[in-house]
Amino acid sequence: MKKYKLILASSSPRRQKLLNDMGFDFELRLKDVKENYPQDIATKDVAGYLSQLKAEPFKSELKDDELLLTADTVVRINDKIIGKPLDKKDAFNILKSLSNNCHIVTSGVSFTTNIWQKTFSVDTKVFFDNLSDSEIEWYIDKFKPYDKAGAYGIQEWIGYIGIKKIEGSYYNVMGLPCQAIYSVLKLNNIKI
Repeated sequence: MKKYKLILASSSPRRQKLLNDMGFDFELRLKDVKENYPQDIATKDVAGYLSQLKAEPFKSELKDDELLLTADTVVRINDKIIGKPLDKKDAFNILKSLSNNCHIVTSGVSFTTNIWQKTFSVDTKVFFDNLSDSEIEWYIDKFKPYDKAGAYGIQEWIGYIGIKKIEGSYYNVMGLPCQAIYSVLKLNNIKI
């Protein structure tokens, strides 16, 4: 079993909390990476591509005993990527499109060392109930979901009152597929 020091390259407080709650000690390292992807890539592959892209600036500086974790989460509806909202109007329009509809949340995760990289993606289907305009506006005003793909956090009020069901991992919708991460580490005999 290979022992590594875990490095998380994510400014997401949710990812940091989930990794901490899983019992992992980690060091935080941050760099700005433009989250651009080729327009001809399949939407199901975007999150994995972006997780690999986020690892690129760190590859040359990783030590032999360091394992870098990068992740990206996207919301897909009708084979279209729904990103983070630009402003209140955009957040409203996004949530209106998710209302009374099903969408897919895909998280891509990359584990990177100075000699290898393993990337995988996890999908979760999310089914929203019908949301009224006033519910959407209240949520946006109260929670300001501008840093979240799909303009919502499942762990917030709108998740409590609006999500009818999910098929897959709840934590994946929060931004980190915890069980899959643990399984990949276990299957590859990696100890953190």
